Amino acid sequence: MYRKYFKRILDITFSLIALILLLPVYIIIAILMLVFIGRPILFKQERPGKDEKIFNIYKFRTMTNKKDKEGNLLPDELRHTKFGDFLRRTSLDELPQMFNILMGSMSFIGPRPLLVKYLPYYTKEEHHRHDVRPGLTGLAQSSGRNSLSWDDKFKLDLEYVNNISFINDLNVILKTIKIMFKGRNINNGNIAMTYLDEVRKDKCKRK
Repeated sequence: MYRKYFKRILDITFSLIALILLLPVYIIIAILMLVFIGRPILFKQERPGKDEKIFNIYKFRTMTNKKDKEGNLLPDELRHTKFGDFLRRTSLDELPQMFNILMGSMSFIGPRPLLVKYLPYYTKEEHHRHDVRPGLTGLAQSSGRNSLSWDDKFKLDLEYVNNISFINDLNVILKTIKIMFKGRNINNGNIAMTYLDEVRKDKCKRK
């Protein structure tokens, strides 16, 4: 009952409340972004959602658009800013995903939506992480984030999918809040995982 009905009702209710209450925060971040990073304010990228349907995920942009003489974007490490790193470290860059949750492409809790290019590299079992809406945070994120291997992350994603309940969602939220305040294992430019397609390019065959 919770998985089929109440979870979505809670997503709509709390994302709407959050958007209203956090409006001043959105405005302040937008102004600071214009000062320290520039336009555009939002970063948009395609990600696979429930049933692997592609949607656009939104974040506050955390890097500049600095380019070389040929007009190509500079490497990520040269486009980082202190303000952008702060947004990542505090997960404030994820706030625009409240709109994704309200519109139904995401949930508060679920497996994180990864890159579209990763789809051919999942095992048959791992594809089931897309049986539910992707989340703003998930069991893997609340259990170690980038300190976990891809295999461990996917095991936790599947564990979550197979055991969705209100209590489990509440536990994930509490653990995520604890990690956010400690600022651990967040990709701020110093902690980053190898791309999945690079890790599995010799192990997985494209379908």
